Amino acid sequence: MDQAIPTRAVSVVSTGAAAREKVKSVVRVTAGNFLEMYDFMIYGYYATAIGRAFFPQGSEFASLMLSLATFGAGFVMRPLGAVVLGAYVDAHGRRAGLILTLGLMSIGTLSIALTPTYAAIGIAAPVLVVIGRLIQGLSAGVELGGVSVYLSEIATSGRKGFYVAWQSASQQVAVVFAALVGVALHRFLSNADVDAWGWRIPMLIGCLIVPVLVIIRRSLAETDAFVRRLHRPSMPDVMRSVAAHATLVLSGCMMVVLTTVAFYTITAYTPTF
Repeated sequence: MDQAIPTRAVSVVSTGAAAREKVKSVVRVTAGNFLEMYDFMIYGYYATAIGRAFFPQGSEFASLMLSLATFGAGFVMRPLGAVVLGAYVDAHGRRAGLILTLGLMSIGTLSIALTPTYAAIGIAAPVLVVIGRLIQGLSAGVELGGVSVYLSEIATSGRKGFYVAWQSASQQVAVVFAALVGVALHRFLSNADVDAWGWRIPMLIGCLIVPVLVIIRRSLAETDAFVRRLHRPSMPDVMRSVAAHATLVLSGCMMVVLTTVAFYTITAYTPTF
């Protein structure tokens, strides 16, 4: 009886320490996911200004449509990123994949933020912006899935849904934060200044946060589930799996179309309108 109490106390302390470590892991992972969505979304908030800077046309409508088409180019790359970079994550680990996606997103965002205008370098300007957006899409394609898998694999028994939900929650926080940055920007700058150069500031803010988040993600431990895996699928394995489950994959895509369209209509098109 006398020995039972210390044993129970040690068990409680151990459980508490494990819980705190889980919380830290969730924060580390979702912090990077927050930045990914922030960088991906900020383009949509400033599509009009970006259109004037990189896609000058006789019609402001045509300029805006080219800007929004470039925003959409990121979505074209997301399935490719999910398959190609997803295979990398399965082969090299969740931690390595999450660091890679963060690096790619920062490259894409920085390239857009620093590209001179069409008036300065001509056709090279929109080309560089499109390339930057494609890189952003490639990164975002695997980031959401990679984060979800990591959270699922570190989740305690019976709580996978709760853990994975923090991936989506961090996205919504990022959308609100990006909007607040925009509100602050318009509070301190005139509309003309925002259109001319101020729209670059939110992108640069995202890039400045990257080094901190890279350090945070590098401190992540690999998941036990991945370490225990004996088979690491190659790219041909992944492609065969996608082909074998094509119906399931397409059904999943159709299920999220409604929410995705509604989400970007509210967060990207409404500010533009």
